[in-house]
Amino acid sequence: MIRAQAPQAQDWTHEKATRNHPLTAEQKAKNTPKSRVRATGEPPFLVIQRLFGFMKTRYRGLRKNAHRLFVTCALANLFMVRRRLLRLQGA
Repeated sequence: MIRAQAPQAQDWTHEKATRNHPLTAEQKAKNTPKSRVRATGEPPFLVIQRLFGFMKTRYRGLRKNAHRLFVTCALANLFMVRRRLLRLQGA
């Protein structure tokens, strides 16, 4: 069903090794680009969840939750580039 709706969709699940079935070289090669993509996308979520406490949301209404999420994302972006901004300020 998914293939019919999105024929260009790719499988982004990792191949997993078990105790008696280690990964083959081909499976490791398939996992490498997936890991690179995920590694670039994960740090903002770490900042949002750990620093700003956005683990769970209470029911406040869709607009309030969306507003809080947007503000948190903006603050996370500022937090991640804080060193670069401070260097520019000192120059």
